[in-house]
Amino acid sequence: MNPILLDVDTGIDDALAIAYAVRSPELDVIGITTCFGNVSVDHATRNTLHVLQQLGATGVPVAMGEAAPLFHPSMKTYPTQFHGENGLGNLTFPDPAGKPVSTRAAAFMVDQIRRYPKQVTLICVGPLTNLAAAILQAPEIVSLVRQVIVMGGAVGVAGNRRMHAEANIYSDPEAAQLVFQSGAPITLVGLDVTLQTKLRLEDIQRWRELDTDFTRFLADMTSYYIEGYRQAYRDPASCALHDPLAVAVAIDPSLVKVQPMVLQVDLEGIHSYGRTIADLRPRCTNQPNVNVCIGVDAKRFEEHFMQTLMI
Repeated sequence: MNPILLDVDTGIDDALAIAYAVRSPELDVIGITTCFGNVSVDHATRNTLHVLQQLGATGVPVAMGEAAPLFHPSMKTYPTQFHGENGLGNLTFPDPAGKPVSTRAAAFMVDQIRRYPKQVTLICVGPLTNLAAAILQAPEIVSLVRQVIVMGGAVGVAGNRRMHAEANIYSDPEAAQLVFQSGAPITLVGLDVTLQTKLRLEDIQRWRELDTDFTRFLADMTSYYIEGYRQAYRDPASCALHDPLAVAVAIDPSLVKVQPMVLQVDLEGIHSYGRTIADLRPRCTNQPNVNVCIGVDAKRFEEHFMQTLMI
């Protein structure tokens, strides 16, 4: 099994990604780190612990991370339309029994990558603040990590937080630029491919028919998410599987087509701040720094995702 670290800002699709990773026999989830993003870092941590409790996976360590961007004040606005006030569709549940470990997220990342050199795949599905902090603490980890899979960015499509900016990158563009320029082996799973994936109402109905505590939790939570999509995109019957697709790339890289690109984040533009910009010139002489996903076998991914969560 591949040892993985998940870095999350646990809203609804993060919860799906956690469940997918924990239930996948190909992966060994050695820890989860939390960050602000869809919700505050406190809510993200609580939500993560709750999802693990629902999964019967309370042995997975959870490390709380950054509460705000590294280099500028937090915007302190959260996408409640999609994730609810608490990040899990406003579902109510008691405080989870588990607690986060005492080590902070960046230090936890460094410790695990050093412990398993060239073995750990880091899957980041929130702002890249924790990873940037870890690289600043221990720059050598960029050569020790096996792979970094980032759900973020919009290279050839519109953004979902601003005209050109995807939400995770926009939440801390300076952290994202630091990570992209670090030399780490990065695969970017952006809106270019995640928007081609779908969770449909009939999938939610399959969870309801299975009628376990966990599948009812999944169904109730994702029903809220689809309602957010209906309001925002006039899509009444489905939502995208952004974060789970990043997990799928760790399970089966053949699900996506990648292209090496020279990629950077705009840190100065008035209207394009936070945009992921690729140098697509045919005579670009700079060395590519990111493998960007440009195609996805959406049907095969969706089938595997549902099969895994129906176990």
